[in-house]
Amino acid sequence: MACEVQSGRSDQRDFRVAYIRLNKHYIHQHYLALGIIEVFTLVLAAWLAVRLPSVLSGESLFAGIDVGFLVPALIFSVVLSCCTLAMGVYISLVREGYASMVLRTIVSFFLLGSLSLYIVDLITSGNLFDSALLFWGVLFATLMVFLIRALFISFVDLANLQRRILVYGAGQQASELLNRIASQPSRLGVTVVGCVPAGSEPVEVDPQLLLRPESSWLALARKHDVHEIVMAPDERRRDKGTGMPVQELLDCKVSGIPTTDLLSFEERELNAIDVDSLKPSWLLFSDGFRVSRRHAWAKRLFDVAVSGVFLALLWPAMLLTALAVKLDSKGPALYSQLRVGLNGRVFRIYKFRSMRTDAEVAGKAVWAKENDNRVTRVGAFIRNTRLDELPQLYNVLAGHMSFVGPRPERPEFVEDLKQQIPFYDVRHKVKPGLMGWAQLKYPYGASVEDAKNKLKYDLYYAKNHGFLMDLQILVQTVEIVLLGKGVR
Repeated sequence: MACEVQSGRSDQRDFRVAYIRLNKHYIHQHYLALGIIEVFTLVLAAWLAVRLPSVLSGESLFAGIDVGFLVPALIFSVVLSCCTLAMGVYISLVREGYASMVLRTIVSFFLLGSLSLYIVDLITSGNLFDSALLFWGVLFATLMVFLIRALFISFVDLANLQRRILVYGAGQQASELLNRIASQPSRLGVTVVGCVPAGSEPVEVDPQLLLRPESSWLALARKHDVHEIVMAPDERRRDKGTGMPVQELLDCKVSGIPTTDLLSFEERELNAIDVDSLKPSWLLFSDGFRVSRRHAWAKRLFDVAVSGVFLALLWPAMLLTALAVKLDSKGPALYSQLRVGLNGRVFRIYKFRSMRTDAEVAGKAVWAKENDNRVTRVGAFIRNTRLDELPQLYNVLAGHMSFVGPRPERPEFVEDLKQQIPFYDVRHKVKPGLMGWAQLKYPYGASVEDAKNKLKYDLYYAKNHGFLMDLQILVQTVEIVLLGKGVR
């Protein structure tokens, strides 16, 4: 987890606010202040939890204060604060709104936080925390931080906390970048202040966004309070009439205004890797794609544990689903298909049948369509609620799939997609999953173009996947299931 604190000065009178870079995301100084306030709030919550039994027995809240309590209270506060950062709670507050923050906080405190506190207590021979602190402390902490964050939102304009970026380039790449940013403005922590044309490239962005340095790049950046410069020229070679203004950009960098290449910026802010701009050298030299035996074992343990819990909880729903499928239409309750898994190995996937038995009479694979007339009445319901995917828990337990990973595709489609989409086979370097990052970020794919757009997110997952990201996908999938998003 990369973490660094940066700041910049535009001149002696204008001090650009500090920010912290955490896991490729920037957190404004206001969030630093909010985090510090919450650290003390969590200490207070721990103290209230420990004093609660005495207060209920008739003692004063402030009677018998033990200074030695500060050590477990501080550890309690630090652990829950780390869980807050790990779940991206502060980032979700500005990008996804208060409701998403509430869900992430509940998971970070009640699941990740409680588990972490329990492990810390075991390491210290079970003498660090008492039961009141582990239960009431987490409950009080959750309610208190909800109140503080609601006050924070009411007093702070979240729009002013977004990073202001200047785009170098005004051609096709810059235009596509602006379109991608405009497609999800409420979920990004950036504001585009303008674009500087690169050499003689044709201008394809809104002319109102065009900016030109009057004296220098640094003066332009200071004038518009720029936090970051994003490189998006269509052509960088000097012999093509462009060439980068290296010295100008270097002046900006040493003055606290960093420069970021297009792919790295989109990876950080859009949580995707643009296939059209992708070059093999970027894949080779960028960080990520880390694979270790320890990580593989931990992920496998996670898969078995979560799948086992889901099977134990959902077997009645699976039984009722199978019965409903049988009663609704002729044919078996289950059906299977061949899918492509890790390193291109083919395996058989299992699902509850949601279509008629004659959906593919000729045996030829066909893309699913919106309002597909092959879907049965029960099939429409179980597809919307994802109940049709539950038999794949067997595939997870058998090791064919992981609980989280790119969704496996049919071999007939894969061979065609590998020919039409560059780097498509990279998604097969990680084990496919029951739920994935692309399913959260992009609607159901039913064409080559959809597969290409989903690949952007599958590549991001393959490059950055880990336990915390898997946990984040699990949490956000709750919204997908409850609201029925991205289903056909």
